[in-house]
Amino acid sequence: MMNFEDLYISDEIKSAIGDMGFHTLTPIQKMAIPDILRGFDVTAQAQTGSGKTLAFAIPILENIFIDDKSPQAIVLCPTRELCLQVAGEIEKAGSKIKKLKVLAVYGGQPIGKQTRVLKKGVHVIVGTPGRVIDHVERGNLDLAGIERLVLDEADEMLDMGFRDDIERILDEARYRKQTLMFSATIPKEIRNIAKNYQNNPKFIKVADKKQNVPKITQYAFRTNHKYKFNDLVKLIEVYNVKSALIFSNTKKGVDFVFKNLKKHDYSSEAIHGDMTQKVRDKVMNKFRNGNVRFLVATDVAARGLDISNLDFVINYDVPQNYDAYVHRIGRTARAGNRGFAFTLVSKEDNSNFKNVSKGNITIKKLPSDKELDEILIKQVLDDVKVSVKKEDLDKYLKAIKNSSSADITSEEIAAALLKKIREN
Repeated sequence: MMNFEDLYISDEIKSAIGDMGFHTLTPIQKMAIPDILRGFDVTAQAQTGSGKTLAFAIPILENIFIDDKSPQAIVLCPTRELCLQVAGEIEKAGSKIKKLKVLAVYGGQPIGKQTRVLKKGVHVIVGTPGRVIDHVERGNLDLAGIERLVLDEADEMLDMGFRDDIERILDEARYRKQTLMFSATIPKEIRNIAKNYQNNPKFIKVADKKQNVPKITQYAFRTNHKYKFNDLVKLIEVYNVKSALIFSNTKKGVDFVFKNLKKHDYSSEAIHGDMTQKVRDKVMNKFRNGNVRFLVATDVAARGLDISNLDFVINYDVPQNYDAYVHRIGRTARAGNRGFAFTLVSKEDNSNFKNVSKGNITIKKLPSDKELDEILIKQVLDDVKVSVKKEDLDKYLKAIKNSSSADITSEEIAAALLKKIREN
């Protein structure tokens, strides 16, 4: 076991990391940080939530020369949400370094505000490829002085069509000393970038993907496409799902699930690529703050989302491949917590389900309508039993006694109340 105190880094960084509540290095940090500190290029395979941000943030901060106010390091991320998350983490790790400036640059925010901050001087930039190029073309950002460049969630950036932008930025930052890539998967395109733009990189793989989701209970439920939404409602009720991220493969599917959840009086919102950044931010804040129970999303819209304390991920549609499945379900069971991943599988989903089923998914049977009713009645009764033990019920007992008579017993009153609760 290796602690941050064991690293050859400044006391300021050690102190800040301690304030963040971190003491022991995660596997990716233990494997990557020493090599990066020694100056090696690194390509690392690591899932979201593995601690990879600190794995590159610490070496970046250790090598910042504060008196030079031009950008010295740049981190590229696929989405605005991930940019803000990564920039925030770097700021926290560098909070004891006086006059350190970190800036997130992304679309959806007025470019003038970012331009003004850039002109004042910035040490570390975290940005989406498109907005970084925008600043370069406007003359706001010169990448010639960049010493360290990081591609975070590299596979997602390539999936989103950023390859040309990434290669242009790599070419612009031609005098860099280090190129680092972090990716959940290492497809051929990633290896080609490593070959063309890295210098004898160290390849690091933290663990097999199956080992990265040990605390996620994964269930699949067979369904008929015609009744799939009704079965989604059954899942929510049977497992008493308070909040969940629900995935559909298409924007049309997202809208369908969202609208029907609203019809059934479930607090919900939708997020997909057709929405403006401002609307997406508003929706995400409502979900993060607990003001909305269910967020329905496409894979693209959900990229880079980091939601703490998320217990449930539900695949309304089965994703096309195993990597997409791992990305989806990896948004639960963060920071050592347990989580649940439910997948609804209709006949139309069979081909995709073969791609994602790797032996970790247990096939479960959905209850019949009668069984569901019995489950829900039991849930109400369980809550009532808790109230009997914990709450002061004297005035309610008195009301029941006063209402009972030879014609109506207290048991019948209780049964009628239970019926009202279930049906309202």
